[in-house]
Amino acid sequence: MNIRLFKPSVGKEELERIEDSFNSAWLGLGPKVGEFEQKWSAYAGCKESVGVNSCTAALHLALSAFRFPRGKKVLVPALTFAATAMAPLYNGLEPVFVDIDEDTLSISLDDLERKYDPDCVAVMPVHFAGHPVPMDRLVAWAKAHNLKVIEDSAHSAGGKYKGKTIGTWGDIGCFSFEEKKCMTTGDGGMICSDDAELLKPLRHSRWVGINKDTWQRYEANALNDRDANSWYYEISDIGYKYNMNDLMASIGLAQLTKLDAMNRRREEIIRRYEAGLPQDGSVRSALPYETQDSSYWAYMVRVAEREKFILHLKKQGIATGVHYLPLTKHPLFVPYRSDTPVADRVWTQLVTLPLFADLTDEETDYVVAAIQSFGTDG
Repeated sequence: MNIRLFKPSVGKEELERIEDSFNSAWLGLGPKVGEFEQKWSAYAGCKESVGVNSCTAALHLALSAFRFPRGKKVLVPALTFAATAMAPLYNGLEPVFVDIDEDTLSISLDDLERKYDPDCVAVMPVHFAGHPVPMDRLVAWAKAHNLKVIEDSAHSAGGKYKGKTIGTWGDIGCFSFEEKKCMTTGDGGMICSDDAELLKPLRHSRWVGINKDTWQRYEANALNDRDANSWYYEISDIGYKYNMNDLMASIGLAQLTKLDAMNRRREEIIRRYEAGLPQDGSVRSALPYETQDSSYWAYMVRVAEREKFILHLKKQGIATGVHYLPLTKHPLFVPYRSDTPVADRVWTQLVTLPLFADLTDEETDYVVAAIQSFGTDG
């Protein structure tokens, strides 16, 4: 077999939605984006959502909404994708790297307290691989320190923590619909919040700062054909080309109807993996996977002989990955390096295994058999 690490689960439903956009001859920022935003808000249980072209854009704009003074600090986990720490830099802020929890690999609440100082203005927890941060405790801590909470929920579309949707605990939640995530729009992201006024300026920011996007001008022209100035718009603040488009939203509308089923299927696969791990502990689960109302994007194990393990699976046609190199080891972030001993130690053992909704039981069992043979096949 040749088994991919990730694969989007797409089919005729997505094609039909795309065809509808083709037939309307409107592919850019238009009515499908608005429809997707509304349906995402209803699904997640938030008051307002803004569709963008990536979670990276979402994180950037989310921080910009607060207009923090330049030079202030944002607390971010050391083990995450670079976009989490890029967002402060985009906004003229300083990332403060916080160590991770030994068991969950998410931001350490203990180290948060150690790394906090009066210049900190926000904290950006990441639900690593989809495992929820204890948001009730984190939000209470943040409020006590007068910090804003921007939830990086790139890994966790559709999951819940204590019955509340992940991404709706903080002031703003940011989601990824990139190809490999829980659901996809090809690329894409979503910003959501219960504070509609907080997100209102971001609709302009995502469209180069323009106060009336192309679809709004089109509608105005169609409805007010006697108004020669329906084209008119203004730019009063800096903006970016971060908008979602109708093709992406079309895929998202189909994917959203499948999201719960895809998350349940990933839970089944994870349980199959967990049941098949070697009893000797040579390959063990990286996280305390809790497969109920979850949204795990990745299945990870801890292996002391990582390189040997990766090559062992590669010989059998099984793709693997490593998520992630601690950010403080990248040249860009070296100036902001701080003491993160758990992240520096644990990441050297992490291996990501294939996980996607279309992975069959036969393929899963093949991976399990390869794991079990590790150490006995040389």
